[in-house]
Amino acid sequence: MISCENITKVYTNGDVETVVLKSVSFQVKAGEFVAIMGPSGSGKSTLMHILGALDSPTGGTYLLDGKDVSKLTDDQLAEIRRTKIGFVFQSFNLLSRSSVLRNVMLPLVYAGVPHDRREALAASALTAAGMPKDRWHHLSNQLSGGQMQRVAIARSMVNNPSIVLADEPTGNLDSKTGEIVLGTFQKLNQQGGHTIILITHEPYVAEHADRIIQIQDGEIVHDKANSKRRQVNLSV
Repeated sequence: MISCENITKVYTNGDVETVVLKSVSFQVKAGEFVAIMGPSGSGKSTLMHILGALDSPTGGTYLLDGKDVSKLTDDQLAEIRRTKIGFVFQSFNLLSRSSVLRNVMLPLVYAGVPHDRREALAASALTAAGMPKDRWHHLSNQLSGGQMQRVAIARSMVNNPSIVLADEPTGNLDSKTGEIVLGTFQKLNQQGGHTIILITHEPYVAEHADRIIQIQDGEIVHDKANSKRRQVNLSV
């Protein structure tokens, strides 16, 4: 599904060049749950932006479903972001004065989904994300942090994307709530078959994935299956 070959990223400010990614190569198969882990400044967020078609590499090749992303037009890139990739961010990015249901339906509006189908699709996504039905008509600013992140996960899933990119999704949550959110990702991966790419600086968070890619100073220093994955029991 994803193939990165010798990806480099260089930012230029006047005569100063900053190399952020250095010949990064890896592949992600459909249905994998991968954590990309590294400290602040390691290049992991830049890599996520490239994987999400939000930025372009300076060099190398990024293939998504066999297509060279660098050769796509802005409209084609927007279509990929709308239909193939779901984004979950640390800060939730919900509309505070809109209901849970309306927040999740918003991508469907942009996608041109008929009004009579939006609520059913949003309800299905909220159910999959484990969001209690008695909260669906609450405003998002009336929710706990964990509930807001579940709404954000539902919103990322509502267009049934092939890939979910989660950038530090537990960063604003306490450890217990973060564990529930990580369990939600595991459920979506194991039961829904969605490809999950989790960006984190925390080893404990990365250990919930099936594979860990560790990046440091713009280079991959570790890429192995995680034989000691932490499995979350959401029934607890």
